[in-house]
Amino acid sequence: MKLAILVVEDEPEVRDAVVGDLSALADTLRIEPAEDADDAWEAVADIDDDGDLLALVLADHRMPGRTGVDMLVEMNDDSRTAAARKVLVTGQADQADTIRAVNEAGLDHYIAKPWDPVRLQQAVRDQLTDFVLEAGIDPLPHLRVLDRVRALEALR
Repeated sequence: MKLAILVVEDEPEVRDAVVGDLSALADTLRIEPAEDADDAWEAVADIDDDGDLLALVLADHRMPGRTGVDMLVEMNDDSRTAAARKVLVTGQADQADTIRAVNEAGLDHYIAKPWDPVRLQQAVRDQLTDFVLEAGIDPLPHLRVLDRVRALEALR
């Protein structure tokens, strides 16, 4: 079982940049890119069918069809995605959208575009660590992509 990150972004260059910035983690994690909410739900089904576990969703806000906030709210009501950590990666969410994401989607973190790749990777490690510890998953197989200090402290 691998932990999975879902990257939902409608602009291919931006989606590729996010996935590229996370490539150092890719040998331990499953990284699934998706171009919109419908594509994201297909990726969720694939992750679930393969026996992997969706741990983190990085979602853009403004996308064709449903917004990232709408998608994250939906994910909060689905057993396959409810426990996943949710991060909005956007430069276009207004205050009302952000408040809705916090209150209705259980938003865990917000990253403004353009992002700093080092901070993106740290945010991903922090969120994955929170996910593993909250879910009671053994952190050792995933230690390479976690905050090692926090993960090892939890084992004591």
